[in-house]
Amino acid sequence: MLSALERFAPLPLQESWDNAGLQVGLTETEVSGALLCLDVTEKIVDEAIQKGCNLIVSHHPLLFRGLKQISDLTDVQRTVMKTICNGICVISMHTNMDNARGGVNFRIARKLGLQGVKFLAPKTVDGVESGSGIVGELPEAMAADDFVIAVKKAFDVECAMCNELLHRPVSKVAVCGGAGDFLLGEALKAGADAFITGEMHYHQYFGYEQQIQICVIGHYQSEQYTADIFDEIIREACPEVRTVIAETCTNPILYL
Repeated sequence: MLSALERFAPLPLQESWDNAGLQVGLTETEVSGALLCLDVTEKIVDEAIQKGCNLIVSHHPLLFRGLKQISDLTDVQRTVMKTICNGICVISMHTNMDNARGGVNFRIARKLGLQGVKFLAPKTVDGVESGSGIVGELPEAMAADDFVIAVKKAFDVECAMCNELLHRPVSKVAVCGGAGDFLLGEALKAGADAFITGEMHYHQYFGYEQQIQICVIGHYQSEQYTADIFDEIIREACPEVRTVIAETCTNPILYL
């Protein structure tokens, strides 16, 4: 299963600061079930135990930095301890899944119905075409306010953080799931009418009035369909493996 995931999104595609791949466990473990999720938390491990899954496949790595001890002092340490004590393996496919063709950003594009999709900032790694973000065309141009409403509906969000609404129709759309504000300049260069991402720094909203429609929908919300990608990869490569998309919401941000 690990090899199937890595064929789809090879580890060399991950960013230099990332830590994708096997996080906890043994590579030869026989899988009783795979729980698919965005983040690995204690509650996610509890759900895996409850549902008889001894593998967790997440988007965000459980281990970003090295641990100097494994105790009950932090949530990460407690989660690692719980996975080990219960014989649960953890695999994370992060920026390699972001940068892969058919990965996170392509799934966002599919949810929006974008056509003619291509990488926003393309690159080739070890002979594999990849890139950061994507850009594509809406089936039909729409007014900026209708576009924001359509995005909110597609991702089931109650609010979106936007700059001043464009006075022209939105047709070409750039996308980057998660924290994608570093691609705003690339979106402008590509001639995008709108840029959708999960997070953006406050000061980056300034100065783009009537240049591009910024639409920020939340980190978790933008990547929430990543588990569906895992599900499709595993079902095709390992149809004998039972897959379960996690029901536990790990979004730490409350909208009150």
